[in-house]
Amino acid sequence: MSTKTKAKAPRDPDYVRRVRASFEAQPAMSRLFGAKMVNVEPGETEIHIPIAPDFLQQMGNVHGGIVGALADSAAGYAALSLFDVHLEVITVEYKINFVAPAFGERLIGRGRVVRPGRTLHVCVAEVFAVKDGVETLCAYMTTTMMAVPDQKQHS
Repeated sequence: MSTKTKAKAPRDPDYVRRVRASFEAQPAMSRLFGAKMVNVEPGETEIHIPIAPDFLQQMGNVHGGIVGALADSAAGYAALSLFDVHLEVITVEYKINFVAPAFGERLIGRGRVVRPGRTLHVCVAEVFAVKDGVETLCAYMTTTMMAVPDQKQHS
């Protein structure tokens, strides 16, 4: 990411395991898109999706819905890394700018918390298409993430 904001320390010392477990429990990312979370740090994540033929729209680039889903997940899990142990995350708002078509072999989503709060975190995500080893920025998202009680812990 281009500008760094010093992230707060995670409220959960086991945040990496919790973020990865939440990600793996999300069928759309982990199973449908074949996404892999490759990095989790306080307030930051990186997720990769291998580009498959079924992800393409009629012009041969990745459908914007998949690019948007990746950006949303990258930002959301960046926020989750800073939340308390008994909380999960939901998106309450986002805006995405598609700046280039996504052609290539892989998508990379990098999410980062810009402004952490007690309940709301403002985040950004950048999505890059990787073709022949070259990353091209294809989307930029700004978003607000909200902490909510983890329903799995209350069932």
